[in-house]
Amino acid sequence: MKAEIISIGTELLLGHIVNTNAAYLSRRLAELGIDLYFQTTVGDNPQRLTQTIRKALVRSDVVILTGGLGPTIDDITSESVANLISKPLVFDASVWRDIQKRFGSMGVKMPSGNKRQAMVPKGAICLRNNFGTAPALIVEYMDKVIICLPGPPREMEPLFEDQVASYLKKRFKSESIIVARTIKIVGLPESFVNNIVRDLLKMPPPTTVGIYAKLREVHLVIMAKARSPRQCRRAISPIEKEIVSRLRNNIFGYDGDTLESIVGMMLLKKKLTISVAESCTGGLLSKRFTDVNGSSRYFMTGIVTYSNESKSSFLGVKRADIVRFGAVSNEVASQMASGIKYFACTDIGIGITGVAGPAGGSLRKPIGLVYIAIKTSKKCIAKEFRFSGSREDVRHQASQAALDMVRVNI
Repeated sequence: MKAEIISIGTELLLGHIVNTNAAYLSRRLAELGIDLYFQTTVGDNPQRLTQTIRKALVRSDVVILTGGLGPTIDDITSESVANLISKPLVFDASVWRDIQKRFGSMGVKMPSGNKRQAMVPKGAICLRNNFGTAPALIVEYMDKVIICLPGPPREMEPLFEDQVASYLKKRFKSESIIVARTIKIVGLPESFVNNIVRDLLKMPPPTTVGIYAKLREVHLVIMAKARSPRQCRRAISPIEKEIVSRLRNNIFGYDGDTLESIVGMMLLKKKLTISVAESCTGGLLSKRFTDVNGSSRYFMTGIVTYSNESKSSFLGVKRADIVRFGAVSNEVASQMASGIKYFACTDIGIGITGVAGPAGGSLRKPIGLVYIAIKTSKKCIAKEFRFSGSREDVRHQASQAALDMVRVNI
């Protein structure tokens, strides 16, 4: 069975919004054993959208549309689908009740335009949207299926998981499925990882290995295609073991793991608390710690000491050392780590100071120079890093390096 994704919205074409829906749907269709051959993005133009859907129906069995189901005049998906299949738009009372109920629960007066969302192609299957006002639609047209999903990911993803995936499984019995296993690596650049697993990356289907680079993180994705999840896992297992034997401690997690969640689990297991003093990262490391549910059990305090004065007054960094070594130095990072550990009464303290750019660099202290220190009850470890990229890239890489330093030193 062949599937196709059509993403609708001029904002996608102009790059104002990143199209994460297509990536999500591509992954989920593969897991369901549905072959995806085409992806298209089209603006809010009825003629071009109708032409795109018509072309997709010629070459694909399932066409999934995302976006264009809202209450405004540029939301044209329902009307375009209805015109294509020569069916009128009809008022659906149950959809209308759901929309009214949602506005009532929010205590907000409903704009009159929202009534448009209750107009659906005649004969369409309406799926209740528990996270928004736009219903999802399934239109069975001849021997093809058109699935219309809302654009916001927080609405689209639950609808697909809870209702669309089960529909596709029932309607289209796939002879095979795809299972993916992601191995996450930190501390090595992509080129190093590539050399270590070069032979595995050349494996032919039905079991393959792909490499994907992130900022100071590399993912190896093993994908297996077979008749059952068990057969897929059986094919993946020996390859995973081989990768683990080669990369060992540089592997920090799998699949949905994040570096901050893994470090958090380690802190919990060892019953350790941690605090953070940040300069160039501006609170990003604290945010990453607190993004993890339950982090209040180990993360105690985060302070942004951006100025030299705040480093001295809040953390006890010696003014003479700032003058002698500079605010961006091993010495200052170490004193920041010690100062926050003492201030917050935690088992571990982290200090980060650096030059994030794009201005402020010099020959001695170039943009991307960052010092990170970790203070424990037994030792203080400080490291120098040289990062590249934008201001945001430098900050993210610094937070990544700090988390990894905690991972390997506790």
